[in-house]
Amino acid sequence: MFVKIIKSHRDIVAVCDSELLGRKFEEGDFQLEVKENFFFGEKFLEDEVVNIMQKMQEEDATFNIVGNKSINAALKAGIISEEGIKKIQGVQFALVLL
Repeated sequence: MFVKIIKSHRDIVAVCDSELLGRKFEEGDFQLEVKENFFFGEKFLEDEVVNIMQKMQEEDATFNIVGNKSINAALKAGIISEEGIKKIQGVQFALVLL
């Protein structure tokens, strides 16, 4: 998975499954584009991603999460619930604005 932390007033944590980078998904009026300039960051294993998410949640960050593996890591980190997960073309995603 790729993790990129974008420094801002409230840091933004962009997390995506590595195989989804650069792809675009459309379903009806909705589209999801996993842009490299936003999501491309360091590559991490699931346990590392869980730790990063938990740490960044303590820092009051917001999260953009795309992909089934990344969503699973966010569930393990406790930053999202099943109700907050959406899908486009079978690809799970979630936004966390705490």
